[in-house]
Amino acid sequence: MHSEAKPSDAEAAQTLIRVVPRMADLPADAWNALAGDSPFLQHAFLDALETTGCVGAPVGWEPAHLALFRDGRLAAAMPLYVKHHSWGEFVFDFGWADAYRRHGLNYYPKLVCCVPFSPVPGPRLLATHDADRAALIEAALTLTRDLGCSSLHILFPTEADHAALEAASLLHRSGFQFHWNNAGYASFDDFLAALTHDKRKKIRQERKKLANLGVTFRWVEGAQSTDADWDFFYRCYADTYDRHRSEPHLNRAFFARLRETLPDSLLLIVADRDGEPTACSLCLKDGERLYGRHWGTLEYLPGLHFETCYQQGIEYAIAKGLKVFEGGAQGEHKLARGLVPTATHSWHWLENAEFRTAVDRFLERETDAISHYMDELDGPFRRS
Repeated sequence: MHSEAKPSDAEAAQTLIRVVPRMADLPADAWNALAGDSPFLQHAFLDALETTGCVGAPVGWEPAHLALFRDGRLAAAMPLYVKHHSWGEFVFDFGWADAYRRHGLNYYPKLVCCVPFSPVPGPRLLATHDADRAALIEAALTLTRDLGCSSLHILFPTEADHAALEAASLLHRSGFQFHWNNAGYASFDDFLAALTHDKRKKIRQERKKLANLGVTFRWVEGAQSTDADWDFFYRCYADTYDRHRSEPHLNRAFFARLRETLPDSLLLIVADRDGEPTACSLCLKDGERLYGRHWGTLEYLPGLHFETCYQQGIEYAIAKGLKVFEGGAQGEHKLARGLVPTATHSWHWLENAEFRTAVDRFLERETDAISHYMDELDGPFRRS
C-alpha cells in the first residue's frame, strides 16, 4: 500500500508510507531510534518472532508493519499484524467476535497494532511528531478497509500516543495491570516494612518455608546465561502450557535468538532445591523497568510461584535501582505482593457503524465498572 501523509510543519519533504511484511526489510538502527529502549519494541525482538516462526501467516499473525519514509529515511513506524484470531493479545474481544458471528458477519481478519504475546505498555505509533502519528493512524485505517478487515486495534499504547488516537475518533478501552513501584527502598526488608502487618508476615513465612525446603534462588543475567540455563527454562515454560493442555506460543529458537541479539535485556530467575534447578522465570528489562514474562516449575511447592515470579523480581529491581516491576496481565493476587493496580489502555475502530455504536456504549459501562473496581481494591501498604 502506498498513501501520502502530510509532513510535519518543520519539514517540507517527500513522505511515503509503505506496508512492510518483514522486520528484516526495515533498518534496525532507524527503527530502534524511534522505539526507545523498551526491549519488546526493539527490531531484534520483533524480528526474532518472525524469523523463528512464532508469528506469520501460518499461525494467524501476518506482519503488515507500516513504515513512513521521508526523503528515503525511516521517520515513523507502526508494528502491525493481520490477525485471524484473538489469541496472544490480552485485550479480550472474543465477545465482539461472537456478536459478529451471531449476526452473520466476519470479525476476522482484523488489524492489530501490538507486541505479540506481550501485554506490555509502550509506544505504538513510533514517531517524533504528532503529524506523523496522525499519518500512521490514517494509513492503518485505510489498510483496514483495503484488506477487508473488520476493525483496527491499538493495544497498550502509552500517553504519547493517546492524543492522536483520540483525535482520530477511535474508541478508548480502559484496563489495568498490577505493577510494583520503587519508593526508594534500600533493601527488600525496607520494602516489606512498608506493607501492612498481615501481608509482611505472610511473605516472610513463605520465604522461611521455602528456605526450610532447601530452596535458594539465582539471578542469571542474559549475557552470563548458558544453553543449559535456557534448556531448563524452556522445559519449565513448555510444562506450564502442557498443564493447561495447550501449546507454547514461543519456541526454543525464539529464546535462543533473544539471547544472541538482546542478552543485556534478559534475566532468568532460577529456583534451586538442594542444588538442583526446580523452577524458573524469565524477565526482560530496560534502564528503568523489569518486566515479568514467563515461568514454570517441575514441582509444586507452597509459595514457590509467588517468590519466583514476584518477590524475587522486586528484590532484583531494588538491588539494581529499577523504578518499576511490571507483573504482567491480570491477577488480583499480586496485590498482596506489593503490586498495585495501574491503568492500561487500548483504542479500537470498527468499520461497521452499528457495531461501532454498540461497542462504544459497552465501553462506557466497562470503563465505569473498572474505575469502581480499582477504587475498591484494598491496598497492600500501611497507611501513614
